[in-house]
Amino acid sequence: MPENGNQMAKQEWPPDWNEPRPHKLPRPTYWPAVLAFGIVLIAWGPVTSIAIALIGIVVSVMAIAGWIGELRHES
Repeated sequence: MPENGNQMAKQEWPPDWNEPRPHKLPRPTYWPAVLAFGIVLIAWGPVTSIAIALIGIVVSVMAIAGWIGELRHES
């Protein structure tokens, strides 16, 4: 309960606990799904055609680079 209208009451923690820090979650992105698609193409390539596997490698590298790029520029 707030002590008055402008202040919030501080929560009491047990002596061996720390106050939790606020978490900042990264924003949603499509790169994990693109990476999964690239991995599927890599696995499907030897069954069908080596060209499919090569496309999968390119898609996977692009997805990893895009995902890391987004995470680096987020802060």
